[in-house]
This record gives sequence, structure tokens and C-alpha cells, in this order.
Amino acid sequence: MLLDLGRNDLSRIAARGSVEVTELMEVEFYSKVMHIVSQVEADLREGLDSLDVLKAVFPAGTVSGAPKIKAVELIDRLEKEARGVYAGTVAYLSFNGNLDSCITIRTFSLVDGRLNLQVGAGIVADSDPIKEYQETLNKGRALFDALEVVREDGIRDFSN
Repeated sequence: MLLDLGRNDLSRIAARGSVEVTELMEVEFYSKVMHIVSQVEADLREGLDSLDVLKAVFPAGTVSGAPKIKAVELIDRLEKEARGVYAGTVAYLSFNGNLDSCITIRTFSLVDGRLNLQVGAGIVADSDPIKEYQETLNKGRALFDALEVVREDGIRDFSN
């Protein structure tokens, strides 16, 4: 479902026939969770640029759900608070027009002196609510572990 959503999003800005799945359901391992990852690529249609791509793919269906427009409408209606930076993007646009971005998931934000952490899980029709809740705890654990290192050791310069 999400793979099809990604293909559909890219087809809106892609040269005809160029949308291609280059990685299908590969498992990536992280410190606290595993993810199934697929990669969809396309050639940009003539006359469009990086910002057109960004507009075509956000909000990201991988965090809104599908069908995307209906899912976003439901999120707006049901969630009591705005998501803020969560599920948005951090990006940079270079002088040559290249754009690099990431979806802001598992992200701390500082609001009114309070540190907030937002994480989520991929809820589908046959999800087990207890397991999905545990997944959010597992995902958040890595950030709390990092925060603990900063608390104990102070902020360090990792640029070298």
C-alpha cells in the first residue's frame, strides 16, 4: 500500500515511464527497531524542479496513511494537537537546484521550555494495539538513550 502511494506520488512529477522500484522490502536494522524499506525512483519531468518534487510527496503517505487525502482529512479532524515538526521535513536546497530532505520522525522539539518527543507506528487493519504501543516505546528508547548520554557527559563536539 505505501509502496504504491510512493509510486503514485512520484508519478505526478516523473517523466513518463520512469517510475521504478529499485529496492523492495529490504530489512534494515537499527539499535531498537527494524524497518522494511523500499526505494522508488523516477526521472524528473522536464520543466519541473526540486520544489515540485517536495510538493508532490508531502505530506508523506508513509506517516499519514492511504489514501493520503482522506487520511490527512481524518488526522486533521481527530488529532487534538497539531503535529508540529513531526512528520514534516528537514531539507536543504543547494545552489545547483539539488534538494536533500528527510522526514522528521522520532524527533525531539523544544516548545515553551518543554522537551517533547513524538514517535509513531504503522497502524493497519490487523494491527495489535498493544504491539503498536510497544513499537512506539522501542522507537523512542533510542532518543532517550541519546538524551541520557548528553545529560551525563554534556554536549560534545563530534565534528572531528
